[in-house]
Amino acid sequence: MKRLTTYPVFVLTGLFLLWVLSSPALSAAPLTKTQKKSQGPMVIKSKTLEADDKKKRITFEGNVEAKRDDFTVLCNKLVVFYEKSDEKKKTENVSASIDKIVATGAVKIIRAEGGVATGEKAVYYQKGEKLVLTGKPVVKQGEDFVEGDVITLFLKEDRSVVESAKDKKVRAVIFPKQEKGKGP
Repeated sequence: MKRLTTYPVFVLTGLFLLWVLSSPALSAAPLTKTQKKSQGPMVIKSKTLEADDKKKRITFEGNVEAKRDDFTVLCNKLVVFYEKSDEKKKTENVSASIDKIVATGAVKIIRAEGGVATGEKAVYYQKGEKLVLTGKPVVKQGEDFVEGDVITLFLKEDRSVVESAKDKKVRAVIFPKQEKGKGP
């Protein structure tokens, strides 16, 4: 294992940042033609950062906080799994792509415009552009919320599925909204 002393750490950390900066699952709003894809730098803080090139992963551990202008991800551990390309030419550039990202331990995703997703584990699958929350997952928007055993967000399809165990049911609580200017 290598600790912050190798070139791949910087390449892979850059790949992780690109994923987070462009991920529709974590952005505060859909991109419009006038919005820029990246709104600011991603700052990731943790007690440790470990790169293991043999296992093709980067691990952030200990009070992990990944923060950008429009969202914050908090968890105990964040692991980025990557795949290397076989294209290694005469340059020193390393070609790699993210396979999946796993956040574990008190996972909390907070959007600046409102909305919070929590669970014990969140897994983002790059190829299918899918985010799966498990471990008592709850998604809240204002007072409204939905909970189940597994919450899956299909990002390309703008669709989500909430599932429960065989003996349980999913639960959604939705409060009526009042129109502006009208009383109760």
